[in-house]
Amino acid sequence: MDRFDAMQAFARVVEAGSFTKAAETLHMSKTTVTQLVQQLEARLRVKLLNRTTRRVNLTADGAAYYERVLRLLADMDDAETSLSSASALPRGRLRVDVPAPFARMILVPALPAFYARYPDIQLDVGVSDRIVDVIGDNVDCVVRGGEIRDESLVARHIGDLQLGVFAAPSYLAQAGRPLHPNELESTHHRIVGFLWSRTGKALPYAMHHGDESVKVHGRHALSVDDGNAYLAAGLAGLGVLWLPDYMSRGHLASGELVQLFEDWQLESMPMYIAFPPNRHVSAKLRVFIDWVIELMAEHAPRVDRTV
Repeated sequence: MDRFDAMQAFARVVEAGSFTKAAETLHMSKTTVTQLVQQLEARLRVKLLNRTTRRVNLTADGAAYYERVLRLLADMDDAETSLSSASALPRGRLRVDVPAPFARMILVPALPAFYARYPDIQLDVGVSDRIVDVIGDNVDCVVRGGEIRDESLVARHIGDLQLGVFAAPSYLAQAGRPLHPNELESTHHRIVGFLWSRTGKALPYAMHHGDESVKVHGRHALSVDDGNAYLAAGLAGLGVLWLPDYMSRGHLASGELVQLFEDWQLESMPMYIAFPPNRHVSAKLRVFIDWVIELMAEHAPRVDRTV
Protein backbone atom coordinates (compact mmCIF):
# COMPACT_ATOMS: atom_id res chain seq x y z
CA MET A 1 0.00 0.00 0.00
CA ASP A 2 1.25 3.49 -0.89
CA ARG A 3 0.50 5.44 2.27
CA PHE A 4 0.37 8.77 0.46
CA ASP A 5 -2.14 7.45 -2.09
CA ALA A 6 -4.19 5.92 0.72
CA MET A 7 -4.28 9.16 2.72
CA GLN A 8 -5.15 11.14 -0.39
CA ALA A 9 -7.96 8.71 -1.23
CA PHE A 10 -9.29 8.86 2.34
CA ALA A 11 -9.31 12.68 2.35
CA ARG A 12 -11.07 12.82 -1.02
CA VAL A 13 -13.77 10.37 0.13
CA VAL A 14 -14.41 12.57 3.17
CA GLU A 15 -14.65 15.72 1.06
CA ALA A 16 -16.74 14.17 -1.69
CA GLY A 17 -19.01 12.26 0.67
CA SER A 18 -18.85 9.07 -1.40
CA PHE A 19 -16.39 6.58 -2.84
CA THR A 20 -17.84 7.02 -6.32
CA LYS A 21 -17.28 10.80 -6.46
CA ALA A 22 -13.85 10.44 -4.89
CA ALA A 23 -12.85 7.89 -7.53
CA GLU A 24 -14.02 10.21 -10.33
CA THR A 25 -11.99 13.19 -9.09
CA LEU A 26 -8.90 11.06 -8.43
CA HIS A 27 -9.20 9.33 -11.82
CA MET A 28 -9.18 5.95 -10.14
CA SER A 29 -11.67 3.10 -10.06
CA LYS A 30 -14.07 2.92 -7.14
CA THR A 31 -12.60 -0.47 -6.28
CA THR A 32 -9.09 0.99 -6.00
CA VAL A 33 -10.24 3.83 -3.76
CA THR A 34 -12.17 1.41 -1.55
CA GLN A 35 -9.17 -0.90 -1.24
CA LEU A 36 -6.84 1.99 -0.35
CA VAL A 37 -9.12 3.15 2.46
CA GLN A 38 -9.62 -0.41 3.74
CA GLN A 39 -5.85 -0.96 3.74
CA LEU A 40 -5.38 2.31 5.63
CA GLU A 41 -7.92 1.24 8.26
CA ALA A 42 -6.23 -2.16 8.57
CA ARG A 43 -2.83 -0.53 9.06
CA LEU A 44 -4.16 1.89 11.69
CA ARG A 45 -6.39 -0.78 13.29
CA VAL A 46 -9.28 1.68 13.59
CA LYS A 47 -12.48 2.31 11.68
CA LEU A 48 -12.24 5.66 9.92
CA LEU A 49 -15.56 5.76 8.07
CA ASN A 50 -19.14 4.66 8.61
CA ARG A 51 -20.56 3.57 5.27
CA THR A 52 -24.24 3.56 4.34
CA THR A 53 -25.97 3.17 0.99
CA ARG A 54 -26.52 6.94 0.85
CA ARG A 55 -23.57 8.56 2.60
CA VAL A 56 -20.11 8.10 4.06
CA ASN A 57 -19.53 9.65 7.49
CA LEU A 58 -16.44 10.01 9.65
CA THR A 59 -16.07 8.12 12.91
CA ALA A 60 -14.60 9.97 15.88
CA ASP A 61 -11.19 8.43 15.13
CA GLY A 62 -11.65 9.24 11.46
CA ALA A 63 -12.36 12.92 12.18
CA ALA A 64 -9.22 13.26 14.27
CA TYR A 65 -7.13 11.45 11.66
CA TYR A 66 -8.63 13.52 8.83
CA GLU A 67 -7.43 16.79 10.38
CA ARG A 68 -3.89 15.41 10.64
CA VAL A 69 -4.00 14.03 7.10
CA LEU A 70 -4.99 17.47 5.76
CA ARG A 71 -2.01 19.11 7.44
CA LEU A 72 0.34 16.37 6.24
CA LEU A 73 -0.89 16.57 2.62
CA ALA A 74 -0.58 20.36 2.77
CA ASP A 75 3.00 20.14 4.04
CA MET A 76 3.88 17.67 1.29
CA ASP A 77 2.34 19.93 -1.34
CA ASP A 78 4.35 22.91 -0.08
CA ALA A 79 7.53 20.83 0.09
CA GLU A 80 7.18 19.72 -3.52
CA THR A 81 6.74 23.29 -4.77
CA SER A 82 9.90 24.50 -3.00
CA LEU A 83 12.39 21.73 -3.81
CA SER A 84 14.41 23.84 -6.24
CA SER A 85 14.45 27.19 -7.95
CA ALA A 86 13.08 25.51 -11.08
CA SER A 87 9.96 24.44 -9.20
CA ALA A 88 9.61 27.49 -6.95
CA LEU A 89 6.67 28.85 -8.91
CA PRO A 90 3.24 27.44 -7.96
CA ARG A 91 2.17 24.61 -10.22
CA GLY A 92 -0.60 22.09 -10.66
CA ARG A 93 -4.27 21.94 -11.55
CA LEU A 94 -6.92 24.31 -10.22
CA ARG A 95 -10.65 23.84 -10.76
CA VAL A 96 -12.60 27.08 -10.49
CA ASP A 97 -16.13 28.17 -11.38
CA VAL A 98 -17.04 31.74 -12.36
CA PRO A 99 -20.06 33.60 -13.79
CA ALA A 100 -20.29 33.60 -17.59
CA PRO A 101 -19.98 37.40 -18.18
CA PHE A 102 -17.08 37.63 -15.72
CA ALA A 103 -15.29 34.86 -17.60
CA ARG A 104 -15.90 36.39 -21.04
CA MET A 105 -15.20 40.04 -20.26
CA ILE A 106 -12.69 40.01 -17.40
CA LEU A 107 -11.10 36.67 -16.54
CA VAL A 108 -10.30 35.09 -19.91
CA PRO A 109 -8.93 38.28 -21.56
CA ALA A 110 -6.53 38.69 -18.62
CA LEU A 111 -5.29 35.08 -18.61
CA PRO A 112 -2.23 35.69 -20.84
CA ALA A 113 -0.81 37.92 -18.09
CA PHE A 114 -1.63 35.24 -15.48
CA TYR A 115 0.15 32.51 -17.45
CA ALA A 116 3.14 34.79 -18.03
CA ARG A 117 3.41 34.98 -14.25
CA TYR A 118 2.44 31.38 -13.42
CA PRO A 119 3.14 29.18 -16.48
CA ASP A 120 2.90 25.89 -14.55
CA ILE A 121 -0.67 26.32 -13.27
CA GLN A 122 -3.42 24.52 -15.21
CA LEU A 123 -6.85 26.12 -14.89
CA ASP A 124 -10.04 24.13 -15.46
CA VAL A 125 -12.70 26.84 -15.54
CA GLY A 126 -16.38 26.10 -15.17
CA VAL A 127 -18.48 28.95 -16.54
CA SER A 128 -21.93 29.18 -14.99
CA ASP A 129 -24.26 31.09 -12.67
CA ARG A 130 -25.55 27.91 -11.03
CA ILE A 131 -24.94 26.74 -7.47
CA VAL A 132 -21.85 24.52 -7.45
CA ASP A 133 -21.20 21.75 -4.94
CA VAL A 134 -17.67 22.96 -4.23
CA ILE A 135 -16.68 20.04 -2.01
CA GLY A 136 -18.59 17.28 -3.79
CA ASP A 137 -17.49 18.38 -7.25
CA ASN A 138 -13.88 18.92 -6.09
CA VAL A 139 -13.87 22.59 -7.11
CA ASP A 140 -11.09 24.61 -5.52
CA CYS A 141 -12.94 27.93 -5.52
CA VAL A 142 -15.88 29.83 -7.00
CA VAL A 143 -16.41 33.50 -7.85
CA ARG A 144 -19.98 34.72 -7.32
CA GLY A 145 -21.99 37.92 -7.15
CA GLY A 146 -24.23 38.48 -4.14
CA GLU A 147 -23.90 37.24 -0.58
CA ILE A 148 -22.57 33.70 -0.11
CA ARG A 149 -25.16 31.84 1.99
CA ASP A 150 -23.33 28.52 2.20
CA GLU A 151 -21.87 28.49 5.71
CA SER A 152 -19.67 25.52 4.84
CA LEU A 153 -17.48 27.80 2.70
CA VAL A 154 -15.00 30.56 3.47
CA ALA A 155 -16.11 33.63 1.49
CA ARG A 156 -13.70 36.48 0.80
CA HIS A 157 -15.13 39.84 -0.33
CA ILE A 158 -13.14 40.82 -3.43
CA GLY A 159 -15.04 43.68 -5.04
CA ASP A 160 -18.32 45.48 -5.66
CA LEU A 161 -20.18 45.82 -8.93
CA GLN A 162 -21.66 49.27 -9.59
CA LEU A 163 -25.04 48.78 -11.27
CA GLY A 164 -27.05 50.83 -13.73
CA VAL A 165 -30.35 50.48 -15.61
CA PHE A 166 -30.22 50.15 -19.40
CA ALA A 167 -32.35 49.44 -22.45
CA ALA A 168 -31.74 49.02 -26.17
CA PRO A 169 -32.83 51.85 -28.52
CA SER A 170 -35.18 49.39 -30.24
CA TYR A 171 -36.96 48.74 -26.95
CA LEU A 172 -37.31 52.46 -26.17
CA ALA A 173 -38.62 53.17 -29.67
CA GLN A 174 -41.39 50.62 -29.07
CA ALA A 175 -42.22 51.20 -25.39
CA GLY A 176 -41.08 54.78 -24.80
CA ARG A 177 -38.47 56.01 -22.35
CA PRO A 178 -39.57 55.68 -18.70
CA LEU A 179 -38.85 58.75 -16.57
CA HIS A 180 -39.45 57.12 -13.16
CA PRO A 181 -38.62 53.55 -12.05
CA ASN A 182 -42.23 52.93 -11.03
CA GLU A 183 -43.20 53.19 -14.70
CA LEU A 184 -41.56 49.79 -15.20
CA GLU A 185 -44.47 48.27 -13.27
CA SER A 186 -46.92 49.42 -15.95
CA THR A 187 -48.37 47.04 -18.53
CA HIS A 188 -46.56 48.47 -21.56
CA HIS A 189 -43.05 48.12 -20.09
CA ARG A 190 -41.00 44.93 -19.77
CA ILE A 191 -37.82 43.98 -17.96
CA VAL A 192 -35.60 41.00 -18.65
CA GLY A 193 -35.82 38.77 -15.57
CA PHE A 194 -32.75 37.15 -14.06
CA LEU A 195 -33.33 33.90 -12.18
CA TRP A 196 -30.95 33.70 -9.23
CA SER A 197 -29.64 30.21 -8.60
CA ARG A 198 -30.17 30.44 -4.83
CA THR A 199 -33.92 31.04 -5.16
CA GLY A 200 -34.82 30.24 -8.77
CA LYS A 201 -36.68 33.55 -8.80
CA ALA A 202 -36.16 37.06 -10.15
CA LEU A 203 -35.55 39.48 -7.26
CA PRO A 204 -36.68 43.11 -7.05
CA TYR A 205 -34.14 45.90 -7.54
CA ALA A 206 -33.76 48.58 -4.84
CA MET A 207 -33.25 52.14 -6.12
CA HIS A 208 -32.81 55.43 -4.26
CA HIS A 209 -33.16 59.12 -5.17
CA GLY A 210 -32.77 61.52 -2.28
CA ASP A 211 -35.30 60.45 0.35
CA GLU A 212 -37.29 58.35 -2.11
CA SER A 213 -36.73 54.59 -2.28
CA VAL A 214 -38.42 52.09 -4.55
CA LYS A 215 -38.18 48.37 -5.23
CA VAL A 216 -38.79 47.51 -8.85
CA HIS A 217 -40.19 44.09 -9.69
CA GLY A 218 -41.28 44.88 -13.24
CA ARG A 219 -43.05 42.66 -15.72
CA HIS A 220 -41.17 40.26 -17.93
CA ALA A 221 -41.82 38.13 -20.96
CA LEU A 222 -38.45 36.39 -20.58
CA SER A 223 -36.36 35.29 -17.59
CA VAL A 224 -32.95 33.62 -17.88
CA ASP A 225 -30.40 32.19 -15.46
CA ASP A 226 -27.24 33.09 -17.40
CA GLY A 227 -25.57 36.50 -17.49
CA ASN A 228 -24.58 36.34 -21.16
CA ALA A 229 -28.11 35.38 -22.19
CA TYR A 230 -29.47 38.17 -19.98
CA LEU A 231 -27.33 40.76 -21.78
CA ALA A 232 -28.20 39.33 -25.20
CA ALA A 233 -31.92 39.59 -24.41
CA GLY A 234 -31.54 43.25 -23.53
CA LEU A 235 -29.54 44.01 -26.66
CA ALA A 236 -32.31 42.33 -28.68
CA GLY A 237 -34.83 44.82 -27.24
CA LEU A 238 -36.67 42.32 -25.06
CA GLY A 239 -36.71 44.52 -21.97
CA VAL A 240 -34.92 46.73 -19.45
CA LEU A 241 -31.70 45.48 -17.85
CA TRP A 242 -29.80 46.04 -14.60
CA LEU A 243 -26.12 45.68 -15.45
CA PRO A 244 -22.73 46.18 -13.79
CA ASP A 245 -20.44 48.78 -15.35
CA TYR A 246 -18.08 46.23 -16.89
CA MET A 247 -20.94 44.61 -18.84
CA SER A 248 -22.57 47.84 -20.01
CA ARG A 249 -19.59 50.09 -20.77
CA GLY A 250 -18.81 48.95 -24.32
CA HIS A 251 -22.46 48.70 -25.39
CA LEU A 252 -23.19 52.14 -23.95
CA ALA A 253 -20.29 53.66 -25.90
CA SER A 254 -21.42 51.98 -29.15
CA GLY A 255 -25.01 53.14 -28.73
CA GLU A 256 -26.38 49.60 -28.41
CA LEU A 257 -27.66 50.47 -24.93
CA VAL A 258 -29.06 53.65 -23.38
CA GLN A 259 -28.77 54.36 -19.64
CA LEU A 260 -31.98 55.12 -17.73
CA PHE A 261 -32.60 56.84 -14.40
CA GLU A 262 -29.07 58.28 -14.22
CA ASP A 263 -29.94 60.36 -11.15
CA TRP A 264 -31.01 57.28 -9.19
CA GLN A 265 -28.60 55.22 -7.08
CA LEU A 266 -28.57 51.44 -6.98
CA GLU A 267 -27.01 49.29 -4.29
CA SER A 268 -23.74 47.80 -5.46
CA MET A 269 -23.47 44.01 -5.78
CA PRO A 270 -20.67 42.45 -3.69
CA MET A 271 -18.42 39.88 -5.36
CA TYR A 272 -16.92 36.99 -3.41
CA ILE A 273 -14.42 34.23 -3.95
CA ALA A 274 -15.30 31.16 -1.86
CA PHE A 275 -13.51 27.92 -1.02
CA PRO A 276 -13.83 25.06 1.51
CA PRO A 277 -12.51 25.91 4.99
CA ASN A 278 -11.02 22.46 5.56
CA ARG A 279 -9.09 22.44 2.30
CA HIS A 280 -5.47 23.52 2.32
CA VAL A 281 -5.02 26.88 0.60
CA SER A 282 -2.17 25.71 -1.60
CA ALA A 283 0.31 28.04 -3.21
CA LYS A 284 -1.48 27.75 -6.55
CA LEU A 285 -4.86 28.60 -5.04
CA ARG A 286 -3.39 31.43 -2.99
CA VAL A 287 -1.82 33.14 -6.02
CA PHE A 288 -5.00 32.67 -8.06
CA ILE A 289 -7.08 34.34 -5.33
CA ASP A 290 -4.59 37.21 -5.13
CA TRP A 291 -4.67 37.61 -8.91
CA VAL A 292 -8.49 37.70 -9.01
CA ILE A 293 -8.41 40.38 -6.30
CA GLU A 294 -6.05 42.39 -8.54
CA LEU A 295 -8.51 42.04 -11.43
CA MET A 296 -11.41 43.19 -9.28
CA ALA A 297 -9.42 46.18 -8.01
CA GLU A 298 -9.07 47.23 -11.65
CA HIS A 299 -12.62 46.50 -12.83
CA ALA A 300 -14.81 46.66 -9.71
CA PRO A 301 -12.98 47.86 -6.57
CA ARG A 302 -14.46 47.26 -3.15
CA VAL A 303 -16.80 49.87 -1.69
CA ASP A 304 -16.20 51.01 1.88
CA ARG A 305 -19.49 50.03 3.56
CA THR A 306 -18.53 51.38 7.00
CA VAL A 307 -19.35 54.98 6.09
